[in-house]
Parts: sequence; structure tokens; C-alpha cells
Amino acid sequence: MFRKTIKMSACAMVAVLSFSGMEIMTAAAPLPGAGVDLAIAGGIALEKIATEGTIPVEAIVKQVQLPEVTSKAAENTEEERYKNLVIAQVNSYVNIRSLPGEDGEVLGKLYDDAAGTYLSEENGWYLIQSGSVTGYVKADYCVTGEEAVALAKQVGQRIAKVNTTTLKVRKEPTLEAAVLGLVPMGEELTVSEEAEGWVKVDVEEGIGWVSADYVELRTEFVQAESKEEEEKRLAAEAEERRKALAAAEAKAAKKKPATSTTQKQENTVVNTVTDNGDMGAEVAEYALQFVGNPYVYGGTSLTEGADCSGFVMSVYANFGVKLPHSSSADRKQGYAVDGLENARPGDLICYSGHVGIYIGDGQIVHASNKKTGIKVSNADYRKILAIRRIF
Repeated sequence: MFRKTIKMSACAMVAVLSFSGMEIMTAAAPLPGAGVDLAIAGGIALEKIATEGTIPVEAIVKQVQLPEVTSKAAENTEEERYKNLVIAQVNSYVNIRSLPGEDGEVLGKLYDDAAGTYLSEENGWYLIQSGSVTGYVKADYCVTGEEAVALAKQVGQRIAKVNTTTLKVRKEPTLEAAVLGLVPMGEELTVSEEAEGWVKVDVEEGIGWVSADYVELRTEFVQAESKEEEEKRLAAEAEERRKALAAAEAKAAKKKPATSTTQKQENTVVNTVTDNGDMGAEVAEYALQFVGNPYVYGGTSLTEGADCSGFVMSVYANFGVKLPHSSSADRKQGYAVDGLENARPGDLICYSGHVGIYIGDGQIVHASNKKTGIKVSNADYRKILAIRRIF
């Protein structure tokens, strides 16, 4: 395992810590830490772990009720909580052991930039509680105290969950400002700023403001995954993939995907998909034929109009796979892919309040917005929150 120097560009998906009375801890799929420097501490015995890069993990949720606090008190309480965090700074993950030494049984994994709660210290090992795991991690590969406070604000992700039927995103933090876009109930948006009564969020149409009255705010940090949880997750992912492939094969046996006769002829697609010919590539090829068709909020028609998740849902339905009509829920479908460099055609590329289908060569096809409709874009045109593979 490699010790990392702390660099403030580190980023990750993370477990939940709210400022208004509810703390939720969850292990989520981490994103690549672009720009993170690595350094090997000379003379230190390295933990025996996999070093093939960040390992994506699924959500493991635990809720803890906290007392209500005022805005100023919440800020102070937040800093006090962060001081008690232990945050892993490694190349991949640090083992959580039953004893404070490398002869202790491995109970689970604390992934890079993941957090746990400090309990005590013994002979250079921190006793922590993270997710469902309580055990020891080597202190050389973690930070706590003031270092954790500084790092937590970088690796923690502030999230706003929409709690109204249709939320208006405005260009400025005022009810008189023009509406930038609409977001449905249950969507989760990344937050970049909070003002009095307003929250600045990232949506497909751009950066805008939503009323704090219509969102639930929380902060997420990645948590540990036990050996048992990892085994169950891998087994569940394998089963979901088997079911998706079986559904697609059954659908293909009945009929071949047909090109829509109502597609706009003036928008003939010239894009091509290059891959090893797997099912995901077929999904991408099928999705591309609808480029130029309209975007319709709440829509699911590939020809008459669909929104981002409606487009993805309807494309995959053609292959017998049922996906939710929600970009936030799409971040939990299939299994995680670590980084855009490992994406394959057919993968779901998930953003704050948006989702598209990867087609290869660093591009996605997606129902973008009312102005552009269904189009092809560079996959990294916005910050990617998750990449999910269905087949």
C-alpha cells in the first residue's frame, strides 16, 4: 500500500453526515482521485494488499440520530465531528484488522479517502468504527485530527435530495430569477455553495440555485466494507449481470432491435461504436439512432421525447432490462466501473441530476436538455459521479 501526500483535488463518493439532525454513513463507489500525488514512505513495511487501483464499492447504509442544532452550532459541531474522523490516504485500501498489528485477522477494507470514527490508538494503530466494521488500521496510512478536518472538506460531498414533485432550478438565488431547469422528486444533486435559504447545485442545464425548503441536505463520506459485505456485493452484482444478459438474450430471440421510422432524417447519425462486440456495444449502437430527437421533461419516448433517465430506461428496455426512471437511482444499477479509462460502450455515465450512455472514444449519447435534445457529448464535459455497467 502506498502512503499519499494530501492534495486538495482529491475527490470521492462518500458516507453521509448531515448538519441538521440525521447522520447517515454509507459506503459508495469512489471516483478516481485525479491529480492525487503518491509517495512511498522509506523504510516502512507496507501492508499486504491489492495495488491495482481504487476498488468501487456498493452502498452500505447506517443511520444515527443526532440532536438538532442551530446553523452556527452546526458549523462548530461539524468541525468537532471531523476532528474525530480517520481518513485513509492510500493507493487502494487499508486492511482493517482485529488486532493492532499485521498478524491480526482482516475484518474488512477502508478504501482510499474513506472515513471512520476514531476510538483509540495503540502502538501506531488506530481503533476505528466505519460502516459495520470495528477494528484497527495502521496509522501511517491515515490522517485524523486537524488533518482530517482539512481533508474532510475536500473528500466529503455535499448532497441535496429533492423532496418536492418538481423543483425549479433558478439562475440566481431569488424567486424572481429565471428558471434554468426542472428536477423531479428524489433526485440527488451535488452542492457547491449554500446561502441564506438557497443552495447552489449542478444540473444538466448548468449551475443554478434551488430553495433550501425543497431539498434535504447531507454530507457523504465513503465508509468501510466488511469481508462479508464485499462477498455479498460481488455475488449480487454477478447475479444482476446474469439476469440482465438472460433478459437481453430472451428479448433478442423474439425480435431484433428495429430502427424507428419516425426518426428525423435530417439528423442521420454518423457516429460509430468500436468495441469487442459485446451486448453493451449493441446498446450503444441502438441508442445512437435517436440522436436529434427531442428532450421532454418526464418523457420516455425515444422518438417523441424523453428526459435523460427516460432515454436510458427506454434504450435498455429494448434489450429486456428494466431500469428506474431516475438518474440518482441509476447510480446504483449494475456494478461500479473504476474510472472513465475503464468504461465500455453501454455503461451508464452518471452526473449530478443527469445520466447518459457511454458509446466509446470518450463520448456519451444522452437526452441533454430542451435546446439540444438527444445528442452526443464528451463524457467528461461535467464531473462524473459514477460509472455503472449493466452487462
